[in-house]
Amino acid sequence: MTGLKYDENGLLPVIVQDAETNEVLMLAYANEEAYNKMLETGRTHFFSRSRKKLWMKGESSGNVQDIVSMQIDCDADTLLVRVRQTGDACHLEKPSCFDEVIYGNLSETAAIIPELRRIIRDRKENPVEGSYTNKLLSDDDLVLKKVIEEAGELAIAGKGGDRQSQIWEAADLVYHQMVLLEYLNLPWKDIFQKLTSRHRGGK
Repeated sequence: MTGLKYDENGLLPVIVQDAETNEVLMLAYANEEAYNKMLETGRTHFFSRSRKKLWMKGESSGNVQDIVSMQIDCDADTLLVRVRQTGDACHLEKPSCFDEVIYGNLSETAAIIPELRRIIRDRKENPVEGSYTNKLLSDDDLVLKKVIEEAGELAIAGKGGDRQSQIWEAADLVYHQMVLLEYLNLPWKDIFQKLTSRHRGGK
């Protein structure tokens, strides 16, 4: 609570992000009690402006949010909470509440990463006949070899001047690496932790 600036109604907005992909999941509001509950339980709690009551995310649906980190903005009047989401964040059974595009498009943004991760994970849990992703996930040699192959093709493209070829090979490498991480059950959080420790070490 110390340093937080609540509005005239005793509330402050809480932006909730996926801890691994930084996908914005939802926006809600917290009062002092909700904030303290988050610190005590490690799960998101909010204050409902319509029902005028405290609530925990997932208390009825089971789609709880386990808190990884909490930050405040420079004005100390907004919280940014990164979570590990169970199930869908949106009450409309969508991964994120921010689903509708009303201006521009998402094709040149990182929005494809969490979506691609969901597809790869779903293919692993619910195989689809004829799926290339499932072909990779079911073949130890293939899933490993494709990462080496795509990395080599990107390196070769990097020596040339064909920008479209470089983009194509980079996209292939990102996809195949994501499949490999899922195949290995290698948590992104562990990779991020290693990158963070190297960054702090000045490497």
